Amino acid sequence: MKLTHLLLTAPLFLLATTPQAQQKRARVGFVDVEQVVAAVPGSASYLDLRKRVNADLEKRQRSIQDLSARAARTKSAADRNALASAQQSFVSAQKNYQGRLAAAFKPVSSRVDGAIANVAKGSGFTVVFDKQVAARSGLVVYANIAATDLTPAVLKVIKK
Repeated sequence: MKLTHLLLTAPLFLLATTPQAQQKRARVGFVDVEQVVAAVPGSASYLDLRKRVNADLEKRQRSIQDLSARAARTKSAADRNALASAQQSFVSAQKNYQGRLAAAFKPVSSRVDGAIANVAKGSGFTVVFDKQVAARSGLVVYANIAATDLTPAVLKVIKK
């Protein structure tokens, strides 16, 4: 009888605890990470490197586009080889830059991540998105920025 009683009451116990977990609502916030990174002391070298990397990669992409158009037009082996070489060079440069950018960003990221985490926890937010990434990706359809933008609070923490 006790085993049957336990088997009958166990699902009731689980049902009684489930609504409590469901009642806690997740709060989603947004931070303009680029703006925060720019405010971090010592981030100038990272930002300068990123600017130079972006300029070089854009130049390489334009060159690849030009070579691709020429190779399609002429169909010559020399133009196809030049295109393949430019593409390999682009991939190699991109990998090299990723490592350099990651190393330059490491000291900045710990400060940015820590500030965002502190503000989010202190304000009761459970998830924080990069505002620009969310906007570009179309991941977020609507957000009340006045209620969800943590950027000003994070900037205050960074500037302390």
